[in-house]
Amino acid sequence: MIIFLSSGLFCLLMAAVGIQAQQTPSINDLNAECLGNVIRLSVTPLFEDVDAVFNDTQIINLTPGLATQCGFSFKFDPMGNAMFFASLQNCFSQNMDDKMFSLVMQFRLPGNHMTEDPVYRVGKTCSYTPWTSREILCDRNYMEVSVRRTLPDIQTIPKQPTGGPKARSGNFRRGAEAVASGYKMTAVVFSPSKNVMNVDEVQRKGYAIANTPTRLVLRSPHNAEETYLQNVAGVPMRVLSTSTFFEQKWLVTRVDATAVCPTPEAVAFTPEVITWYMPKHIDPLFSSDAFTMLEVYMGIDAKRLDTEEMAARNYSVLVTEAHIIVEIPVGAVGGYFKSHIQDDQYFVTYTIEPMLELLWIEEVAHENTSYKVLFPITTPPMARPPQVRNYTPLDTVPEQAVFVLELGTFNLDVELLNITFPTMVLTVAECNARGFNVQEQRSPDNTLKTFRMEVPFSDPVVFKERRAEQGVTTFTLQLIYGLVIFPEYAPFSHSAVVDAVLLDIVPPSVTGNCDQENFHITVDYRNQEPFFVVLVGKRLLNHEFAQQYLTEGDTDFTITLPFSSPDAVFESVHSSSVRSRLDVALLNPYNNMTIKYFSLACSFLKTLTECFSNGTMTALAVKVESAPGLNPGQLTLSDPACGPTYSDDRFAYFHFTVNSCGTTRKFINNVMLYENEISLPDELEVKLNATTSSEEEYQLKVSCYYVANITRTLAFLTRPRDNEPFAETGTGRLMVRMRLAQDASFNTFHQEEDYPVVRYLRQPLHFEVELTTSSDPKVALVLDHCWATLNEDRDSRPRWSLYTGSCENPEDPYRVVFHPVEVDARVHFPSHVKRFEVYMFSFAEDAVEQSGQVTKFTQQSLFFNLCEWQSSL
Repeated sequence: MIIFLSSGLFCLLMAAVGIQAQQTPSINDLNAECLGNVIRLSVTPLFEDVDAVFNDTQIINLTPGLATQCGFSFKFDPMGNAMFFASLQNCFSQNMDDKMFSLVMQFRLPGNHMTEDPVYRVGKTCSYTPWTSREILCDRNYMEVSVRRTLPDIQTIPKQPTGGPKARSGNFRRGAEAVASGYKMTAVVFSPSKNVMNVDEVQRKGYAIANTPTRLVLRSPHNAEETYLQNVAGVPMRVLSTSTFFEQKWLVTRVDATAVCPTPEAVAFTPEVITWYMPKHIDPLFSSDAFTMLEVYMGIDAKRLDTEEMAARNYSVLVTEAHIIVEIPVGAVGGYFKSHIQDDQYFVTYTIEPMLELLWIEEVAHENTSYKVLFPITTPPMARPPQVRNYTPLDTVPEQAVFVLELGTFNLDVELLNITFPTMVLTVAECNARGFNVQEQRSPDNTLKTFRMEVPFSDPVVFKERRAEQGVTTFTLQLIYGLVIFPEYAPFSHSAVVDAVLLDIVPPSVTGNCDQENFHITVDYRNQEPFFVVLVGKRLLNHEFAQQYLTEGDTDFTITLPFSSPDAVFESVHSSSVRSRLDVALLNPYNNMTIKYFSLACSFLKTLTECFSNGTMTALAVKVESAPGLNPGQLTLSDPACGPTYSDDRFAYFHFTVNSCGTTRKFINNVMLYENEISLPDELEVKLNATTSSEEEYQLKVSCYYVANITRTLAFLTRPRDNEPFAETGTGRLMVRMRLAQDASFNTFHQEEDYPVVRYLRQPLHFEVELTTSSDPKVALVLDHCWATLNEDRDSRPRWSLYTGSCENPEDPYRVVFHPVEVDARVHFPSHVKRFEVYMFSFAEDAVEQSGQVTKFTQQSLFFNLCEWQSSL
């Protein structure tokens, strides 16, 4: 596997993904995640270099060898995206009591010759508890085992053993708390070779070994010298088996650790499915056959997937008595295709990195093991020979004919560089300048591409041969596509020869237009006998059809067809129009090849929604082309209980009132807008989409506008009356009562025995005036004028106006405040009651009152003389 790219290779990759050298990536392109005992960083665009930052000061460049030894791996795809994986127990993470792990990485992204390469740091802190007795991690370039070091029953063994004991999971308890108890790591014995190495020698050989506060961690490249292959349940597995010795004076203790990882031979391929076999009982990791499998998880790129995600991607995991079997469809979501060239032939491979995460417990040793495998899988090369598809229409004269060619399909890492013709080689830009209209077209899911080109028959690169005796002309185009695969810049080519044979006769012409109700299609066969049949919509023009809709001329005929005919299709529906289309094809009666195709689409004014002054609406829904499976009779209004009053296979007619069937109303200025929606009920919509996934949802909004306030002009005739109507003036007696409320609630009032009432200056007085004898809701009480005097004589001086003409006195610094009146248990007619508030004051001539002392009033001067009121109808 290539971990780092050379500068030349990197430049090609950047060209493939279209990243300009002047662009500077942003920090938003880095994303870090904690995924169990793995940290994953997603990096886009591709980084040029990566460093580990240790203790915030030391920067260590991660070479491929150091990455393997220290628990790092990289993954790249053809589009320039990269993923970076790190074991939590890597060489450079900050370990906080085996509970928190903090890692800081530095990515150097490509800059340009004018500036230094941009460098970004990303840090991630992950928590991981509790640890199992043994944790095994298999990554693409290394295997790692971490075992718990509990305080042992000390066993005395020779200081320099001649051979190491056999690794067993039951020996986990033979570890020692090296840091706490003063033990020193002295030697590692590899099995089955019995090779003994000290710690420094282990590190020099490319292995990694480390003590953490509670665990011993060993790491090895997959193909290291001391690893070996073992067949486990028919599956080749790579094994690393070690015993690590710790010494303290005359005592020695041992920690056994074994890692087992699958090899690429564990995978079987078919053109459609990848099958990965993982032994359920991994023999080198078990001391007995008695165990319980507690958890089985599958994931992609180190991230677990739930059952819904797996089902959506068509992944499957099957647990049998001997194996755990993972099946992944070739091309499934989560992987990617890569292009290859072998002997100038085009091949593709599919790569995906599934993960298996297992947890089991041994019933005898009572030790649990967490086992995680990140397992990149690449299929063998699969031949995908490109095809040139000829979409050239043969229903035009040679001067207008064009070769329409499409080459494909390819992965996105393929680019078209040039095209070789018999007389010249043209780049893509030169082809487009010549009018060949070369375009790259991508599949809807953006995973494949084709190259489309249009070459006029009249261009000199097209060879022409006329065969007069057959009345035809042959047009031939020879070309060689020059292509390249990025980022490795692997060139290849594809040759093609295409031809087209055109009749020398002048093909018929088809024209058309629309009026308010009909299509008019005219076919001119130009003084030649008609040598074709006519297809109108999906129906052949037969004798019965012609009698009804066809009008013949000397050298032409015209078809007149209503826009609502079943032979036409409705493209779209609008509030006041319908867009209808009529397709007409002239076919060769011998081989059904299309000689001429014509399509005419017009918008026809049609009142689909009618609004009536009595508050009823009618709406017409039509079946449109984008919903071929629609049954109009199943359409409803917003209320699913409101179906059409009439329907057939193309129309549905609704009649309803604006206050029913879920119709909504809103006001826009002086207009009331009533809206409803015609659609399928939810359960039918779901069923329809399940059977026809490409069908669009049917929704038609209908609305009516009513002017809320409008003046209309009416014409009428008058004639003199014999007796003109007149109104007689009537008289009546109305009683008014004025009371002083105890507070602003106007619920309780002062009685006659409460007077005089004591108030301080500027305290509010709350008054209520009420018509007491009228029960006519059309009568309204209006307070016209109110003033205050010093004594009971309402006409005495001085006097002060509180309000005049029903308006507050503008010269009063504390104006009268009017209170609204609502209907309650006491007030039945709010128009019969007036409430207002006056602030206590004194006249300037009254020195006692000016001093701010308490002022007393009698009942007669309490309101300051409310003297004038009116009632109105």
